[in-house]
Amino acid sequence: MKNSTKFKPTLKLPHVIALYIGAVLGSGILILPGLVAEVSGPASLLAWALMAVVVVPLALTIGLLSAEHPNAGGVSHFVSKAFNPHIGSLIGWFFLMSVVVGAPVLALTGASYLSTSLGLNDMYRLVIAIAILSAGLLTNYYGMKITGQLQIAVVLTTIAILVATVAGSLGNINTANFMPFMPYGWLSVGQAATILFWCFIGWEAVSHISEEFENPKKEAILGALIAAVVISAIYFMTAFVVVGTHSYGPNISDVSLIYIIKTYFGQYGALIAGFAALFICIAPAIAYIGATSRLAYSLSINGYAPKPLSRLSKYNTPLGGLYFLAVCFTILLVIFSSRLISLSTLIQIPNATFILTYLGGCAAGTVLLKDNMFGVIISVISLILTGIIFLFLNWTLLYPLIITLIWLLFMLKSKKIKFQNI
Repeated sequence: MKNSTKFKPTLKLPHVIALYIGAVLGSGILILPGLVAEVSGPASLLAWALMAVVVVPLALTIGLLSAEHPNAGGVSHFVSKAFNPHIGSLIGWFFLMSVVVGAPVLALTGASYLSTSLGLNDMYRLVIAIAILSAGLLTNYYGMKITGQLQIAVVLTTIAILVATVAGSLGNINTANFMPFMPYGWLSVGQAATILFWCFIGWEAVSHISEEFENPKKEAILGALIAAVVISAIYFMTAFVVVGTHSYGPNISDVSLIYIIKTYFGQYGALIAGFAALFICIAPAIAYIGATSRLAYSLSINGYAPKPLSRLSKYNTPLGGLYFLAVCFTILLVIFSSRLISLSTLIQIPNATFILTYLGGCAAGTVLLKDNMFGVIISVISLILTGIIFLFLNWTLLYPLIITLIWLLFMLKSKKIKFQNI
């Protein structure tokens, strides 16, 4: 894909770090600490520690690629340069359609926790979800500098709430809760680590914003490293207090963090829990909407997506992509509110497309970073680890197959490829 820089570089290192943390530190922290503790007991802490190590090569691979090849196309652009523009565009479609489903899931998760904590019904849940998505769309409409500043505020608030939760729970930790340490054996630790992979994705989202970094070569790599350390520390300490206070088990494992806040923060615990969930889900929504709207623009100007998606606003932001996302979000929320699809099913739908996006990015790293032996090594490690996770996918593979068919029809209609070449 051609370099199509139209977005002004306005993001400094603090903005970049906040965007990385906001994209990765998502709703998983609300649900998974208790669930993996139920799977492997106190030994789930080993799984968290393992993933904290595994995430470094993954973050660095995307960071190095963003530093060397900043472009609104993100991973799609990397794959295009490394292999083929057609393959790159398909990877772009995978990521684009991942967020079409993933962002409403984030919004509904945050809305569910807040509405429950306030005792509100399903109608308010939907209203809150719409507000979360609208915040992501509007901030990205007015420009990445404003988005970056808001993201710093949201991320700092999120971290403050989580740190306060951990600190407030330390006095209630009982060492007896760590025994027996490995009740279900080593295999359970591996199973827990596989589940936890979903807590550490999101690095690819920021790659789409990399051409708006003031100094991509410095900020993409350093920002990814700092974010990886902060995120890993927060995840591990949250998991530590969940295990130490034994805030998991029947009926509470999937809401363990919220259970801790409600239990140890008195009458205001429910309110704090609800707003904690809200901020935790707003941050990745903002990051993913910003990334995807820029990807839509990049695909469109290169002829791999409909022309209206290349439209820019008066603020020089990707208006066409934001309109597209707004329409898709509306459709998804209507489908969800009609109860045709449950939230648990929606959560699973984009799994395969996210993994395929990572596979494409890691594979591109082995080619584009060939002059950097360190870069090649971490790309290969990331590719192998992501490939292992891919083997555990099930019916969710249907979604990328459907996307591939739609992409192929568009490519034939736009004459990017001809039928006899298939």
